[in-house]
Amino acid sequence: MDFSTLVIDAPATAWTGRNDGEGPGHRRWWQAVGTDPAGTHDPALPAPAALLGFCSDAGVARNLGRTGAATGPAAIRSALGSFAFHGTRSVTDAGNVVVTGDALEDGQARAGTALTRMLDAGYLTVALGGGHETAYASYLGVAATAAVAHGARLGVLNLDAHFDLREASAPSSGTPFLQMAHAEAAAGRTLNYAVVGISEPNNTRALFETAQDLNVKYLLDEDCSAEHAAAFVSTFLETVDIVYLTIDLDVLPAATAPGVSAPAAYGVPLPVIAAVCRQVAASGKLFHADVAELNPAYDIDARTARVAARLVDTLVR
Repeated sequence: MDFSTLVIDAPATAWTGRNDGEGPGHRRWWQAVGTDPAGTHDPALPAPAALLGFCSDAGVARNLGRTGAATGPAAIRSALGSFAFHGTRSVTDAGNVVVTGDALEDGQARAGTALTRMLDAGYLTVALGGGHETAYASYLGVAATAAVAHGARLGVLNLDAHFDLREASAPSSGTPFLQMAHAEAAAGRTLNYAVVGISEPNNTRALFETAQDLNVKYLLDEDCSAEHAAAFVSTFLETVDIVYLTIDLDVLPAATAPGVSAPAAYGVPLPVIAAVCRQVAASGKLFHADVAELNPAYDIDARTARVAARLVDTLVR
């Protein structure tokens, strides 16, 4: 597809990183990522991937969190650039959708439209957030695809310490999955939503009741052993045809991911989260993914950015 026809606020720019040489054996992400796809896709290779930044703080600000996530996409790209590239997909950077001020809903709609076009063109898409309001932009993109229109069973898998099912007067980073539930009901469908990593102290009783009313499947952070998480995800995957995987980096322990709006006092270990990502990717059902809540202003030695980059690398291989 012609990426120049997408409504993107900030077109992709050339990536930079460590240079060990020009041959394929030396390739790093900055050398592998294109900013303008060309040619036809080789059907013998995995589907091409496309990255889209969603530069937004508006949802976090509305949710009274600490802002700074709008610069998250740039930090993820910077961390990813020098990673060795071991994948077989072609990868294109589509640029950024930028939310200006409080214009969240407009930005989500524009990002959703761009994602739908890329998904319908056969790309595996990955959105780089941005606060977790990124999730509703992702949902708008996925829900409008031909795959969903033709009856594919969509599942939303959230790696997160929070349900993000909050009732509020305006959408925020705390409301996207309740918004999804309402949108799915309006479309005559039921949201199939599962969460790995829920922190009981960080979700009110009302949120647990909402989760129960919506038949949300969840695994508490204290129960997230590698075995339990794998079994939980396996059961979920059996119920879907395509998966939208969303990763809120605050699911990880604060020592692993300090650069988020709400650092976790407990959290799910990185090896468990990485294994879930590999499991979903290996299932062949991964349709779209996003990584949200990186706040570089509170990061330490780019620790959280590197974790986010590592997870993107895992999903895109």
